[in-house]
Amino acid sequence: MDTQHDNALTRALAGIPGPHPPSGVIHVVIPHPSRFTVVGNHLAQHAELSLLAIGIAVHIQSLPAGAEVGIKALAARFPEGERAIAAALRELEAHGYLRRTRIRLANGRMVTRTVFCNQPGAGQRGGTVSVPQRQGAGPETRTPAPAPTRVPEPIAVPELTPVPEPFPVPETPCPPVRLPSRTAPTPQRRPLPHPRALIPELRQAASALLADLRRHAETLVLSEQDVAELVPGVAAWLERDASTDAIRHALTADLPEPLKHPARLLRHRLTTLLPPPLPGIHDLAPPRRAPVTPFQTCDGCERAFRSHDPGHCRDCRALHREAA
Repeated sequence: MDTQHDNALTRALAGIPGPHPPSGVIHVVIPHPSRFTVVGNHLAQHAELSLLAIGIAVHIQSLPAGAEVGIKALAARFPEGERAIAAALRELEAHGYLRRTRIRLANGRMVTRTVFCNQPGAGQRGGTVSVPQRQGAGPETRTPAPAPTRVPEPIAVPELTPVPEPFPVPETPCPPVRLPSRTAPTPQRRPLPHPRALIPELRQAASALLADLRRHAETLVLSEQDVAELVPGVAAWLERDASTDAIRHALTADLPEPLKHPARLLRHRLTTLLPPPLPGIHDLAPPRRAPVTPFQTCDGCERAFRSHDPGHCRDCRALHREAA
C-alpha cells in the first residue's frame, strides 16, 4: 500500500524558502513592520526557568514603562492563578530578571518599585544598557564604534525618604515553652458491666454462651481465663432480659479481619452495646389525664358554666345574693 501524502502541507512548504529540516519545527519568518519586542535567547531558551516564568517575562518586556505588573494585575490578565504567577515572579527574581523593592514615598505611603532587566548581569560583564527604540521601528544593526558611548540623560525620579531602621530591642530570655503532645490522651476504659447478683444460674448460662461462640465464629476462640473474666458482662445482659440469640448476634456480627485479640473485642462490645433494662408494665401504661369539670346549664340565664353540681352560674348567684 502506497504512503499517503498531505497535499496541503506540501503546497504550504513549497512557499517557504528551504532547505527544510527532516523533522522538528519549520519556521515561517515574516518581518514585523510594527508592534514587536526583541527577546534574547538567553530568556526564551532558559534551561532553569519554567514556561510560565518565560511567558511572563516576555509579556513584561512588551509592556510600556509604568504598566502594572503586580500579581493581581497579571492574574486578572491571564487564566493562571495568583499562586502560580507569584511562583513564576520569584523564579525571575532568583535569576536576576526581576527586582522588587518596598520603599516609602515622601507622603509616607509604602509602594513596591519593580525593575525588569532584559539581560541580567550585563552591567557586571561590562556591557552597555540600550534604550528601547520607538515602537514600530525596525531593528537596526550598527557596528560599534571605538568612540565612547553617549551617557543617557538622568531620568527624574521622585525623592524617596529612607525608611529608618528599627531600634535594637534587647533580647530577653524566654522561658521554655512546653509544646502539647501530638498524640491525643488515651480515654479511660469503661469497666465491664456486672449484674446485681451473679447467681449460679447466670454464671452457668454466661459461661456456656461464651464457650459456644467459636461454633458461630472460628476466630472467637477464648481461653478459660478469658471466659471467667467476661462472664459478668454476659450475665449483666441476661439479667436485663436479653436473649441468648441477641447476645450472640451482637458479639459475632461484622468481625474485623484479621482479629488479633478476640477477648478485647468481646469486652468492648459487652460494655458499649449493653442494652437498658426493660421497662415495667407501669412505665408503658399511658399517662392518666387530669379530671375535667363538666358543663352545666344555668337555671336562671341558661348559660353554660363548669361545675360538678347543677344550679346557677356565678353572675346569677351574685344577683340572688344582692336581692336577699
